[in-house]
Amino acid sequence: MSSTLQERLAALSPARLTGMRRGIEKESLRAQPDGKLALTPHPLPLGSALTHPHITTDFSESQLELITGVHATPEAALDELVRVHQYTYRVMDAAGDERLWVSSMPCGLPTDETIPIGRYGSSNVGRAKSVYRMGLSHRYGRRMQTISGIHYNWSLPGVGSDQYFGLIRNFRRHAFLLLYLFGASPALCSSFVAGRPHELQPLGDGDTGTMHMPHGTSLRMGRLGYQSEAQASLAVSYNSLEGYGASLQDALTRPWPAYEAIGIQNLGGDYNQLATSLLQIENEFYGTIRPKRVIYPGE
Repeated sequence: MSSTLQERLAALSPARLTGMRRGIEKESLRAQPDGKLALTPHPLPLGSALTHPHITTDFSESQLELITGVHATPEAALDELVRVHQYTYRVMDAAGDERLWVSSMPCGLPTDETIPIGRYGSSNVGRAKSVYRMGLSHRYGRRMQTISGIHYNWSLPGVGSDQYFGLIRNFRRHAFLLLYLFGASPALCSSFVAGRPHELQPLGDGDTGTMHMPHGTSLRMGRLGYQSEAQASLAVSYNSLEGYGASLQDALTRPWPAYEAIGIQNLGGDYNQLATSLLQIENEFYGTIRPKRVIYPGE
């Protein structure tokens, strides 16, 4: 261990370490007992997907997102996630026989256009959220957007932007090792790749409906998973907040020919997407780790 690293670790006082904060966002598809995607609306007893602080939807109306508050310990964050999970299951049990799909790769999917996009009402904010998701469906396809994951939000007091970006660079430098050691999506439902070229092999004997890649670890993060060829052209800088902001500003304002061809509205006047730029909004940028700004009410 280098002396510089030892000095930096020694500078982390107990008070700063106990000031560490974290929160969890967990996405899961609602599935039927036969393993197929549930096409029912967001359960009414779970509240409004637009305004509920702990239970909302991600891309799809069938894709729940459970959100914890900010906690001082991992145990407290997990305890709250368990409580939200249990409440959600009680509501789903009372409403029918749907279950939460436990895997990151999706359950049995219908045709792409049949996968329901999240609906958030008729307010301007609600409509913008739905149009944004419509844009995602045009750009990447709805199947890819049904891949679910977990977001781990983390902060440490006394850390400035430069230090956070140093952490981000280190994480990205070693991210391949994390996927190699902990990747846990070696198989997927054949419906996910229906009509797409792939090199996957059937898992097991007979028609199991499951495909896999021998010795695969993370199909989710591979070519068949959560990837974007358009975003691969981005040269995002992680050297500083200013550089990162400039990179995203360029992506948010630079027209992208394929998205210009889609257009803002269709012939019937319905919105196809929020913008024709490479990114519609900041959240569209994919990454294994990224800085997250606080969004205040009304923004």
